[in-house]
Amino acid sequence: MNDKGRVVVSWTGGKDGCLACYGAISEGFEVSYLLNFREIQRCGSHDINPDLLYAQAEALGIPLIQKDFISYEQEFKKVIHDLRDSGEKIEGAVFGHIETHRNLVDRICGELSLELIMPLWHRDSEQVINNLIDSGFGVILLSVKADLLGKEWLGRKIDENFIYDLKNHNPSIDPCGENGEFHTFVIDGPLFKNKIKVMESEMVLRGGYWFLEISKIEAKKK
Repeated sequence: MNDKGRVVVSWTGGKDGCLACYGAISEGFEVSYLLNFREIQRCGSHDINPDLLYAQAEALGIPLIQKDFISYEQEFKKVIHDLRDSGEKIEGAVFGHIETHRNLVDRICGELSLELIMPLWHRDSEQVINNLIDSGFGVILLSVKADLLGKEWLGRKIDENFIYDLKNHNPSIDPCGENGEFHTFVIDGPLFKNKIKVMESEMVLRGGYWFLEISKIEAKKK
C-alpha cells in the first residue's frame, strides 16, 4: 500500500532516475509525475528525443511533464507550484543523484517544503549497477565520451559482464558514469508494462560525445 505520500521523480530517461523511482515506490511512495527538464542554451550529453521519454512514461503508466529551462531551479519550483495550484498534493521529490547536486536539490526541496528522497545517495557505483541488473532493468548506453569510449559501446546493454568489460577497457571509468563518461536509456524493468525496442538509430559524433540517435522504437506489451 502506498502511504508515504505523493511525489515527483526527476527524470532523464537514464538508469539512476529509474532505479531511484523504483526504490521510492518500493518504500511506499506514490509517484504522481515524472519531471524532465531540458536546458535551452546548451545541447548536453544527456539530451534525448522526447518521444523516447514519453514511451517510457507510457510503459510505466506515470504521466511525464517536460519543460525547457534557463534556470533549472526556477523551472522546477514553477512546475511544483503549478501542480499544487491545480489541486495536486505533491509532498516529495525523488532524485537519482549518487555523488553530485545535493546542495541544489536540498535547497529546492527545502524552499518548496518537499521531502527530499535520494535512494542512491553515496551508494557504491558497482553496487548500483549490480542492483540494477538484479532488479531486472534493461538498460543501454545512449551516449559515451568519445575520448574514453568508442562508438562500439553505443547500444551496449548493461549486463553481468558490463563492469568487467568497462574495467578491462579503462579502469578509471566509473561504473555508473558519475564523471560524465556515459549516459543511459532504460528500455525495460520491473515497473514497465511495455518493453521498448530500438528499431532504427544512427551513431553521431557531437560535442566530444558519441550519441545513439534513436529515430524509431517499438513498444511491446509484456
